Amino acid sequence: MSVFAELIGHYNYFITIFLMMAGLYIVIARGNMIKKLVGLSLFQTSVYLLYVTPGKIAGGTVPIIDPAYSIYSNPLPHVLILTAIVVGIATLALGLALVVRIHEAYGTIEEDEIFARDGEI
Repeated sequence: MSVFAELIGHYNYFITIFLMMAGLYIVIARGNMIKKLVGLSLFQTSVYLLYVTPGKIAGGTVPIIDPAYSIYSNPLPHVLILTAIVVGIATLALGLALVVRIHEAYGTIEEDEIFARDGEI
């Protein structure tokens, strides 16, 4: 098996790293709070993918005790990620509500304008 074929076999890890770096870049580089929330959501999605990836084993079946099966896939990462998705949606909703409130108070959702208005910069 060549090195290239082995790397292609782990394409989901490359997608995870790309999503993680893109989300982190958006959170750090953007001043718009909505864009920051989108970046945070993208980062969370990469973490979901990172946890779900090793949960499925090729040739594995549902973990039901049966002499006909010897390889099982672990359902725990999938269950934990379902919970994480619900928490992520609640966090995003709270973040959006805070952005609406900040917009009402300051008239903008750009960090630089808010800091300038408060006199911190």
